[in-house]
Amino acid sequence: MQSVFDELYENSLAKCEFKNLISIITAEENIRLAYRNLKKNAGSRTPGTDGKTIADLAKMSEPELIGFVQQKFNWYQPQSVRRKEIPKGNGKTRPLGIPTIMDRLIQPVSYTHLTLPTS
Repeated sequence: MQSVFDELYENSLAKCEFKNLISIITAEENIRLAYRNLKKNAGSRTPGTDGKTIADLAKMSEPELIGFVQQKFNWYQPQSVRRKEIPKGNGKTRPLGIPTIMDRLIQPVSYTHLTLPTS
């Protein structure tokens, strides 16, 4: 997968036009990478509005999870975000948005390929 990322990056520097990125975005390797990264994140144990955490995704078999994520890209619509006020150093609070666990998995799957260098 790294070679694909490298090629996309080089092509973006050359101002190439990209088409059909969905096959790269929904590649099994890319979904596995996003899942591994999500699992390492402590926030994956915090439930979103659906009440689910990484433990719920872990109950799915790997092929089941990959298929579910791939299917989501047929018509993906993010779910509502859970709002929580967290304390700041100055004694005030700020809002924090907590997406559902599935949204936290799907976002980096697509984000990796949609961010191009700006210089």
